[in-house]
Amino acid sequence: MMKKKILHEFDYYVLLFFALSFIGWLWEVALFFFTDHAFINRGVYRGPYLPIYGVGGLLLVFCLRRFRKNPLLVFLLSALACSVLEYLTSYFLELRWGIRWWDYSEHFLNLNGRVCLLGATVFGLGGALLVCRLLPLYDRMYDKIPGKWKVVLCLVFLLIFIADATYCAVHPNTGKGISGSYLAKQMMLNGF
Repeated sequence: MMKKKILHEFDYYVLLFFALSFIGWLWEVALFFFTDHAFINRGVYRGPYLPIYGVGGLLLVFCLRRFRKNPLLVFLLSALACSVLEYLTSYFLELRWGIRWWDYSEHFLNLNGRVCLLGATVFGLGGALLVCRLLPLYDRMYDKIPGKWKVVLCLVFLLIFIADATYCAVHPNTGKGISGSYLAKQMMLNGF
């Protein structure tokens, strides 16, 4: 019985991670498509996922699920938690590759261009939506997938992700428009 519970928790959270990472990628691609009128594959990786959204979403699910009857509290804690995650991720990526994948320097109430009030608000709303509304929907969809398919999907997604992460550890996605002119300047300065 314990083995089945552990497997359930593993596939539940792996599939949730990839669903949230894909939703985050769709959000960012759509945002840039409507603002810049161009398709831009956002993020460090080549695949259609942004792991920061998966990690942030799982963090919110683990920490805030018990508060889902209080959307205002979930909103505030989501805004705070996701802003800290975004700041630390931006800092790490810049240390690792010397490049910023996003820069909020021109946004109102930004902190070192890594986070801003608008981003925190959007993450707060997204976190409240995830924890209070979308998680029950995910649970129903998850329960409809046969057990063997859950394991197969997890393995396929993980293998693709590991291959992508391995490749991008050496060759990160720095294509045109990833972070606007800031990225282009940084790439020129760093000899990319």
